[in-house]
Amino acid sequence: MDHRGALFFCLCLMTSHSVTVEASQDLLRWMEEMEMATQKRSLTPPVAELMRGLEWRLLNASFPGYNLTLQTHTIQTLAFKLGCDFPGLSLSSTTLRPMPQVRAGHAMQFPAELTQDACRTGPKELRLICIYLFTDHFFQNTNSPLLNNYVLGAQLGHGHVNNLREPVNISFWHNQSLEGYTATCVFWKEGASQHHWGVWSPEGCRTEQPSPFQVLCRCHHLSYFAVLMQLSPAPVPAELLAPLTYISLVGCSISIVASLLTILRHFQARKQSDSLTTIHMNQHASALLLNVTFLLSPRLAVASVPGSACTVLAAVLHFALLSCLTWMAIEGFNLYLLLGRVYNIHFHRYLLKLCAAGWGLPALLVLFLLAVKSSAYGPYMIPVSDSQDDGAGFQNMSMCWVRSRWVHTALVMGYGGLMSLFNLVVLAWALRTLSRLRAQEKALRARACRDAVTVLGLTVLLGTTWALAFFSFGVFLLPQLFLFTIFNSFYGFFLFLWFCSQRCHSEAEVEAEVEAFSTSQTML
Repeated sequence: MDHRGALFFCLCLMTSHSVTVEASQDLLRWMEEMEMATQKRSLTPPVAELMRGLEWRLLNASFPGYNLTLQTHTIQTLAFKLGCDFPGLSLSSTTLRPMPQVRAGHAMQFPAELTQDACRTGPKELRLICIYLFTDHFFQNTNSPLLNNYVLGAQLGHGHVNNLREPVNISFWHNQSLEGYTATCVFWKEGASQHHWGVWSPEGCRTEQPSPFQVLCRCHHLSYFAVLMQLSPAPVPAELLAPLTYISLVGCSISIVASLLTILRHFQARKQSDSLTTIHMNQHASALLLNVTFLLSPRLAVASVPGSACTVLAAVLHFALLSCLTWMAIEGFNLYLLLGRVYNIHFHRYLLKLCAAGWGLPALLVLFLLAVKSSAYGPYMIPVSDSQDDGAGFQNMSMCWVRSRWVHTALVMGYGGLMSLFNLVVLAWALRTLSRLRAQEKALRARACRDAVTVLGLTVLLGTTWALAFFSFGVFLLPQLFLFTIFNSFYGFFLFLWFCSQRCHSEAEVEAEVEAFSTSQTML
């Protein structure tokens, strides 16, 4: 090569280098402008224009070699030169340039089929671009949060890639378990909304969860992809976690002491108890077991113990809850008999049948579930939302509990709902009955009023406060969390107070009868 050829070659290199640097600088300026727009919360120019401008610059950027990678604080872009002999491509956050603020991994896998339709007319060079957005500000068109706030996009040239036989695999990882959440893979369907530049749609995507920490999206087209997270049950706000935990700890501890004192005082009396007292003692025993297992559950879930121990504790906790709910319904049934039959109850082996229902039925349900699907019990992640977290927005609190959603719906919410509904009906009937007694004659007014107060106290005994569990949504969520936690963590303590008041009332009546008898004897 002579000096003129060498000079021409150097000029070409310098021109190519200057074009590459200029293209990179233009891309970075555009990406920084997008970030500034999101920080100001005023997306001007509009979102669609910002995204299309970024795509156009990536598709037309000039760069040497096989690929180009640029990134800002919340945006990472990649451009690849592909040929018709494309063998497939796998991209992972572990192999790409690390992003300091990215706390969870992601990956995209493209099949070899990707370039086939574009290459049918002959060999050509194609441009594949990938845009990773670690913010959801450009796609805010849903009430459901995005997993990690990640949006991963891909585009081949200026056309559209649809109906791939082999799917594009997009993986999202999270730094904590996603159990208890409903994950749905979605893509951005541009132009499908009148109020925004697009909507999230699950069409053409299949959602898989290979592990509790990963969501795999298999989609048969290219677009922007994300994972919508349905927080069901409603998440506990992170700022309320500490006070709710403290209330639960204090309430359950006091209830345990109160239930123990009640049971010990009953056995210490050494008197043959009637059916009513026996029912109360069984209710105290179920509440005691429930409170003890509840306090142990979160501690065992995070401790370094075999998984079988957490499974057993979760099953015992489930049994205790079902038993406590059942004894609440038995209290309601017994109250109905007391008021409806005017204290005249005669059933063959009445207490034995009640114990079979109160302890045997929950035991059979839990043992059957353990035999059929023991994996339904184990470490369970309670959803906790953190409104102050600008990253993932997800935290988890572990406890040994029911892991299966259908089991939770049928044998926790469904069973508890039936028991609470039955007791609410009994309570309403009892109040109506006592109001009729109050209206009969003046002599019964004082007694009817005392009975009305007693039945109002039985609202706790009958467990009607458990019905608050069905109001954990919308504006009811915050008061429901505190009311449910207070009433039900102190449930054993309220039972103790009711038991003491009934005992004092009975002793006062006995003393009054003795005094009346003594007075009559003296007069004789």
